[in-house]
Amino acid sequence: MKYNRILVLLLLVLLLSCSQDAKKKETTKRLNILFILVDDMGYHDLNFTGSTYYETPNIDKLAKEGTVFTQGYATSRVCSPSRASILTGKFTARHGITDWIGAASEENWRKRNRYDKLLPADYLHALPEQDTTLAEAFKKAGYTTFFAGKWHLGGEGSLPLDHGFQINKGGWDKGSPIGGYFSPWRNPSLENKLEGENLTMRLAQETAKFIEENKDSAFLAYLSFYAVHGPIETTFEKWQKYRDKAENSGLAENGFAMEKVLPIRLNQDNPVYAGLVESVDDAVGMLLNKLEELHLDENTIIVFTSDNGGVASGDSYSTSNRPLRGGKGYQWEGGIREPYIIKAPGYPLSGGFVDIPVTGADFYPTLLDLAGLELLPNQHVDGISLKPFLVGDLTYMDRPLFWHYPHYGNQGGEPSSIIRKGNWKLIHYWEDERNELYNLNQDPEEQSNVAEIHLEIVMQMEEELLDWLNSVGAKRATPDPEYNSLLREQYEANIKKELLPNLEKHRKEMLSKDFEPNRDWWGSKVTKD
Repeated sequence: MKYNRILVLLLLVLLLSCSQDAKKKETTKRLNILFILVDDMGYHDLNFTGSTYYETPNIDKLAKEGTVFTQGYATSRVCSPSRASILTGKFTARHGITDWIGAASEENWRKRNRYDKLLPADYLHALPEQDTTLAEAFKKAGYTTFFAGKWHLGGEGSLPLDHGFQINKGGWDKGSPIGGYFSPWRNPSLENKLEGENLTMRLAQETAKFIEENKDSAFLAYLSFYAVHGPIETTFEKWQKYRDKAENSGLAENGFAMEKVLPIRLNQDNPVYAGLVESVDDAVGMLLNKLEELHLDENTIIVFTSDNGGVASGDSYSTSNRPLRGGKGYQWEGGIREPYIIKAPGYPLSGGFVDIPVTGADFYPTLLDLAGLELLPNQHVDGISLKPFLVGDLTYMDRPLFWHYPHYGNQGGEPSSIIRKGNWKLIHYWEDERNELYNLNQDPEEQSNVAEIHLEIVMQMEEELLDWLNSVGAKRATPDPEYNSLLREQYEANIKKELLPNLEKHRKEMLSKDFEPNRDWWGSKVTKD
């Protein structure tokens, strides 16, 4: 009997030890990363950021559970530069990709027949090989790395598999959904499976499949939607839902007004774009459900953001960023302010809001820090870890943020560079060296340029901006010796005379009850009538 009691005690000790080891192993299990990047989604394109037209319950739920950075910025007003900053932790002037890859520059710009005063600067057309990307850092740490969707950071030799991602579903050199949002699309990295299949959901499904296959190991899943980039498409059902919603809310007589160069959309009343936004939300919801189903939701860091502002001018004229000024391609807040959510398990500020300015370059060190990995300060030189903010240390860091865009945007933006420091934002324009100064705390809509009132602040900020640009060897636009002011005036007059009324006409057609873009609604109707 005594021997049996000793044996039982030994078994209990062994079981207790195993249980403690299991708990210790569970608590020390490395955090997974799900990074969700939407293309061209504006700051006000979500319910929780103020939209009353678009419906985004799943993203709103993520925002409620995570930490929302209300002054989160992309590092550029267009896509490729911002995407490079996320993966390198550097501002655009430093890594060298300052425009979307494929945009004309220097003398080639004249072929656009815009007759601008400056020739845009040249820029890198691929992600630099010498950089250690976010994916390479996590891969080196033993993570399985996955990419799905839009890449647009170079072609052959500079694709996701060349920069640390072990699996690539849909990433290539193109920046828009070639062939559209419904199968058959044209993408050498994403085969067509089902006729009429939705591209946005397919990318989410590929990501969910990867997560399930790697649920027992640490992973970095980087989902980069092609949505909501133009050409915008949706289903008949979603279009009808949002057409009716726009009508019931009361349609404005005019949908556009002139900005300096191009018309700009005034209201969120585009039913096709609204359907595309909802499809992104559907896809995000599916992934959140998959994490819960696999019991990974409490062990996965989730990031949700965009690469630049919503398209209010140019391209598909899709949305309005009001009350923020401008949109994609513009130097104002509507062009660079983004949805910016981080949900990190175990951090007490979940469900809170942080009003401190942060940037896309901060994701790199933040994710390393949250995952318990060693920081790489020589790589992510322009980013900081946001982990202190997530644990409630909201000590304000008065660091300057820099933007450099020595190009003309397709959407109407001008060659300019920006410095934000504290509440002050200074925009320096390269055509005529003028400055705009805004106090974003008092004037978040950038309606009052106070440069002439605060000359000393302008001088200090301009000097700091120019010194920084010089320190990183930033390239600049140069005067075009063939500039013709008369041709430019004619170009602008034609925009007002022809483009503006055509946009109004197309808006009314899209909101009419008998709108039909084609017989199969961009391929969403598999069965032909």
